[in-house]
Amino acid sequence: MEILNLSLPAANRFATGYLDGNAEIQNFFHYNFQVDSDYSLRLAELSERKFYRQELAQHIEGFMSKFPSSIQVSKNIEKLKLENSVAVIGGQQAGLLTGPLYSVHKVISIIKLAEQKERELGVPVVPVFWIAGEDHDYQEVNHVYGLRKQKPEKWSYPEKHHERKMISETHLDKDACKSWIEDIIESFGETSHTKSLREFTEKALGSSLTFVDFFATIIMELFKEQGLLIIDSGDKELRKIEKEFFIRQISNQKEITRNVLIQQQETSKVDFKPVMDIAEDAANLFYNDEETKERVLLQYDDITGTFTGKNGGKVFSVEELLEIANEFPERLSNNVVTRPLMQEWLFPTIAFIGGPGEIAYWAELKLVFEHFGLKIPPLVPRLNITLLDRSIETDIDELNLNLQEILESGTSKYELKFIESLKDRELEELFVETKDQLLNQYKMIREKTEQLDKVLLPLLEKNEQILLNQIEFMEKKIHESVCRKHDDVLRKFGRVENALRPNGSPQERIWNPYFFLNKYGLDFFSELLSLPFSFDGTHKVIKI
Repeated sequence: MEILNLSLPAANRFATGYLDGNAEIQNFFHYNFQVDSDYSLRLAELSERKFYRQELAQHIEGFMSKFPSSIQVSKNIEKLKLENSVAVIGGQQAGLLTGPLYSVHKVISIIKLAEQKERELGVPVVPVFWIAGEDHDYQEVNHVYGLRKQKPEKWSYPEKHHERKMISETHLDKDACKSWIEDIIESFGETSHTKSLREFTEKALGSSLTFVDFFATIIMELFKEQGLLIIDSGDKELRKIEKEFFIRQISNQKEITRNVLIQQQETSKVDFKPVMDIAEDAANLFYNDEETKERVLLQYDDITGTFTGKNGGKVFSVEELLEIANEFPERLSNNVVTRPLMQEWLFPTIAFIGGPGEIAYWAELKLVFEHFGLKIPPLVPRLNITLLDRSIETDIDELNLNLQEILESGTSKYELKFIESLKDRELEELFVETKDQLLNQYKMIREKTEQLDKVLLPLLEKNEQILLNQIEFMEKKIHESVCRKHDDVLRKFGRVENALRPNGSPQERIWNPYFFLNKYGLDFFSELLSLPFSFDGTHKVIKI
């Protein structure tokens, strides 16, 4: 394997500016991830703060006890208890079969940056993956993409869930899930690794009750030897550690919302639209209804001084919600605004690994962090990776394509140019002349028909169109015949497009890691960790 570093634009304009070191964008953050001394400043800041290290480490140890583990995992749990230890953290939703490739790329980023910062700073650094189990967006986690009829197609898990239930509490139908997974793996084709992948997945599914269990089991099997620690934001036991912070949020909900809105005005001044959808009455908390099991977004009514469910079904006074936070914290969960705050209160974060979208919305939290006497941690863009199989690289060379252009915009430009080159220009001119002659002849026929019987004009027009359609049909058939003689070349364009820019999107947003595990084995992603990744903002093409 080798890495090719390319300069590609990020998924959004804000993230591109952030990577380029744009001064106006950098003003929305407290640290510059590209400045080494800023990590020393962050380390000094963290040393002045108090964390519930023992309680947090004990919780993580208990939570992770049911998942694949290693000696290194145990060592990192012990590291977390040390007063001078820090964490590199990032998170993602619990997608089936880990979701898109970028989920695994984020894990790789966390592990590699933790190793790097431990060497550079001389303090214990632990890699932590935050599973967004409190999220309720089922449609985001219930599918993967497979290849069907030479096109990427979404394969959705067959069980329907209509409740706004946390993913942590969303149970799997194991029989339905097993059948669904077997179809997906079968679509990849049989390899020497297929049997072990099936066995591994069946074992992981057998030990899992929920989407989060299944996700965590797969992730830990892939990355246990690197000592990855995981935490589920939807875990009820974690709420016991978080209750003090929920109380802070409830007591400061007006200030939180106001500061986000003010910060959004600041980002708008430099021509960036707000990313977070937040209203003036936002409470930035969810209430997890024990009866319906649904997650209800809360709003604050300034006139009545009460917190109400967005659907109108729940009403709490400030005192009642504070009591819930203190006595039943498992009934509360964070939204996009307060999740980063909760993470910051829980962990001594030396750096946060984020995707392009996360970079944009963290910029809107600067004043919120400052309100609580905190600073946004160094926000390090996750590694953007494209996996380039040798056979696809061969196709690219044979087609004389530019890899960077393919990664940015796909192969359609090249394919259209090739198809154009196949056309017989003399034949094209003959068809044009034939259609022109037909139109001219019918024009004269139309003039005569108007004199003889105008009633026949609609029939004449229909007859004319039929003949034109037949000429165009023949023209199309001849062109298709020519293209079929070059099917092998056109298939190569399709293979390259599907591998690197499927559905017009980056590879890591469409394809699932299981395709590569099936082809290269269960150790594939841990082997990637031996490569010398650098967090320099370049796109990493890994030649396999």
